[in-house]
Amino acid sequence: MRRRSLLARVARTAGVAVAATGTAASAGCLATGSDDYVPPPRVEDPPQGVYRPVAAPRLRTVGVADAGPFRLALAYGPPVRFWEVVGEQTYRRAVESEDDVHLVALAWDPETGVVLPEVGLTVEVTRDDALVAQEAVYAMVSQGMGFHYGDNFALDGDGAYAATVAVGGLQGRRTGAFAGRFGEPASHTFAFEYARSDRDALEVVRADDPGTRGALPTTPPGSMPAAAVPADPPGSRLGRATTADVAFDVRALTGRAATERVDADAPADAAYLAVLAHTPYNDLVLPAMGLRATVEREDGATTERILDRTLDPELGYHYGASVDGLVDATAVGIEPLTPPQVARHEGYETAFLDVEPVRVTVD
Repeated sequence: MRRRSLLARVARTAGVAVAATGTAASAGCLATGSDDYVPPPRVEDPPQGVYRPVAAPRLRTVGVADAGPFRLALAYGPPVRFWEVVGEQTYRRAVESEDDVHLVALAWDPETGVVLPEVGLTVEVTRDDALVAQEAVYAMVSQGMGFHYGDNFALDGDGAYAATVAVGGLQGRRTGAFAGRFGEPASHTFAFEYARSDRDALEVVRADDPGTRGALPTTPPGSMPAAAVPADPPGSRLGRATTADVAFDVRALTGRAATERVDADAPADAAYLAVLAHTPYNDLVLPAMGLRATVEREDGATTERILDRTLDPELGYHYGASVDGLVDATAVGIEPLTPPQVARHEGYETAFLDVEPVRVTVD
């Protein structure tokens, strides 16, 4: 079993200069023709914020299965660079010579398709009942996949493998039909065949304008959903603000919609404040932030609330709190206490870090 230390994750390899040549994206395959996998070059001196990386490989689905209340999926692609986030610091994780694949796992609700961050997920890979690798994989975001769990793994050559994906149970608050669900652990073992030639034949989306502002398309493989904010969430929109490329949609829910989501000890007329945090281009959910809201009212009074990381079948993953007097709000301030504590693929590694307080004025 290979366990990686923090020092092993802080690999330092030189960036490769890439010229910007256009505005579209094209596809191809890896076809390196070498025994040693070489990832696509990185944009040298990337901009601060979301940008188009040189390339994003597609993924090959290993399998999809139900386990307890969860639907689990496993896929793989070539190993990739990514950046671990600890507090406000990032640590580059380079592709190591022994890495063969980037394993990607996902858990979601099969009824609504809502992706479940913060379940805590491990992957154990065996071959002929012998342990090959076991990792508590990273929660991370990429432009091609959105939120997922992933890490680079070393395998033992071409052949048959079994990979057990285990979720430890959802952390955080759940509302509506999700209340009381997803708290118990579950797992499933996927059998799969791996061949380097199959990995190298995977399609790769290449940007014709790497290093420019924007993002590559989000295209999860097979039936795996993207963790995007809902297109038409409940409640009324109070406003939108952006800081460090984190887009905040601030919403107020009242009446029955609020009753289903407010705390049990909240006043009878309390409303529900929901903040949806997402990427600026593909509206992908940005989980694991610390947020505090300040609600300003017409009478000059203010109310502060720490927003709970919450999962809801209609709002999806969001940050919420019960707020008395929200219907009289004239403005809402959002103070980020910690940036999203998720690792990032290329194109996101310089974004979502220097988050500053924002304020929306209610019309």
